[in-house]
Amino acid sequence: MFWIQFLIVLACIFIGARLGGVGLGVMGGVGLAILVFVFGLQPTSAPIDVMLMILAVVTAAGALQAAGGMDYLVYLAEKALRKNPKRITFIAPIVTYLFTFCAGTGHVAYSVLPVIAEVSRESGVRPERPMSIAVIASQQAITASPISAATVALLALLTNFKINLLDILMICIPSTFIACMIAAFVSSKMGKELNEDPEYLKRLEAGLAPIKKDKKEFVATTGSKLSVILFLVSAVLVVALGSFEKLRPGWVINGTFTRMTMPVAIEIVMLMIAALIIIFCKPKVDDIVNGNVFKSGATAVVAIFGIAWMGDTFFQGNMKLISGSISELVTAAPWLFAVALFALSILLYSQAATVRTLMPLGIALGISPALLIAMFPAVNGYFFIPNYPTVVAAINFDRTGTTGIGKYLLNHSFMLPGLIATVGAVAIGILLSTIIL
Repeated sequence: MFWIQFLIVLACIFIGARLGGVGLGVMGGVGLAILVFVFGLQPTSAPIDVMLMILAVVTAAGALQAAGGMDYLVYLAEKALRKNPKRITFIAPIVTYLFTFCAGTGHVAYSVLPVIAEVSRESGVRPERPMSIAVIASQQAITASPISAATVALLALLTNFKINLLDILMICIPSTFIACMIAAFVSSKMGKELNEDPEYLKRLEAGLAPIKKDKKEFVATTGSKLSVILFLVSAVLVVALGSFEKLRPGWVINGTFTRMTMPVAIEIVMLMIAALIIIFCKPKVDDIVNGNVFKSGATAVVAIFGIAWMGDTFFQGNMKLISGSISELVTAAPWLFAVALFALSILLYSQAATVRTLMPLGIALGISPALLIAMFPAVNGYFFIPNYPTVVAAINFDRTGTTGIGKYLLNHSFMLPGLIATVGAVAIGILLSTIIL
């Protein structure tokens, strides 16, 4: 029965991933229905707190985008890239890393990828080099951002172990950033020089890769600047409340003093900041929900609702068998759990959904919280199959043809920097976890 249930869960994940968007979440609902009504498993509680946290964060991020804050950030990024064009392979991933770190979603990279492609080509740098690592850095930063859906999901799971947000950030920020810089160095050696690349020369001769000369200058408004400031304040508040428990209010409930939980704190802060952006920066409210940032976040909420609920129910319903079969194996070789996180993230296309689906199993198997934090960046595996939106966007934005998918599908531009960044982040994280926690 276990293996039949397992195959059903995998089938629902696979079909949901093929459907894309909210299809992943609703297929989770199909799997949950089969597990409950056919196999008689008791459904666990739906991941309500995680869903509400994500919704609050993407509402604030959507308000930032609607107020012009994203455009202002892109303007600042373009200035930095054009100031040091020859070092773009290192500056581009730093820019996309910071964008994701501040916004909590890798989808903000869409706005800066065309700039990276244009600046690199104008400066004679093979665009594949900065484009590939820029996409990977935008993914890795999700597991370092204090307001990303994946981070708040992990924090909610580890709260009972006296782990705070600062503990996660102290390991994941340096591990992911250093690993991205190592991957950037490797990326800087990828492929032929642009003026020697046959595909680019062919496109240039055919007139398919013109260089843009006329470009409208972006003019920042007071509202766009203020929205960025307010959003950064929200990130600082979340870090402070998550790192220092005494900053959160508490109440005596049934004779026991209880502090406000971090999920509630994040929800309050992000909704408040969204309101302040709407009131003082005056974006159109309809533009908030129509932006790609809000839409991608709402899609993640539905995905987590179905897939994580199905995964929780399956693992809890079979916990005795799972614990007895693989606990000793995972304890002897904990890195196998990192491999499992990586593999599941390839199927789910969501770091948050991967965390919410598989991390409870790691906790149940007795893996230490410090090690789970160190392995957290392993959930960044959705570059492996080159059909994720940011990957596809990067390929399309590079009109030189240097960024692309190879003949054998998996030999694409993002594979080498992606593997180096992920393996490097986990290895560095494990080292840091032995020192810090």
